[in-house]
Amino acid sequence: MSLGIVFLSEVFGTAMLTLLGCGVVANTALKGTKGNNTGFLFVNFGWGLAVFAGVFVAAKSGAHLNPAVTLGIVASGKSEFVPGIPVDAASIFTYLGAELLGAFIGAVVCWLAYKQHFDVEPDPANKLGTFSTGPAIRNYGWNLVTEIIGTFVLVFVILCFGGSPNELGPLAVAMLVVGIGASLGGPTGYAINPARDLGPRIAHAVLPIKGKGSSDWSYAWVPIAGPIIGGLLAGFAAHLPIVFTAVAK
Repeated sequence: MSLGIVFLSEVFGTAMLTLLGCGVVANTALKGTKGNNTGFLFVNFGWGLAVFAGVFVAAKSGAHLNPAVTLGIVASGKSEFVPGIPVDAASIFTYLGAELLGAFIGAVVCWLAYKQHFDVEPDPANKLGTFSTGPAIRNYGWNLVTEIIGTFVLVFVILCFGGSPNELGPLAVAMLVVGIGASLGGPTGYAINPARDLGPRIAHAVLPIKGKGSSDWSYAWVPIAGPIIGGLLAGFAAHLPIVFTAVAK
């Protein structure tokens, strides 16, 4: 294992996650698709299956696919991300950089797959919603709380049941993501992953999308800060002796 392998693993895994995740939103939101208006639960399951595929692709690196997971593992006090890769500044930034790049690449490929539908979609909000999240009711403080809670659930469960998505199992993580979306995704669209939101938002900003409108940068800090805070809190909580004692029993 090397940092180069970690980087490529996380890039390809996160790209697969974002391609399929943004793809299910595009299929639901964009005009004229076969899956138009199939609903939020359809999107939840699509994102769960996107995670399922991404975890398999990035298994060698522990399949973080998410800076909140990476930082949660750091906060939990673990000494290695995977065997041979110590938790240090170089490995942390390798994971974070790969996750952001992979998310950007996956969003670009999604745009290519749905190019014609982006061209005919009249609503800029539907185009942006394919790439990144937005609140149902815009209130930055409460939106932040929602993202913190959703990400806490994601990272805490992952850490308690194995330490990484790969050890927990792809199907279990996929169903966890579906559950979080169905239960906690209504207020903000549940980013629960800074790279998943920021990478596609950057893609939306730079791609030549017809009539795309604003990338809503005024909201962009929420799906970055919320998941980071939630992931760190989950890591600290999972590190508490009482939690490990309860899990061991």
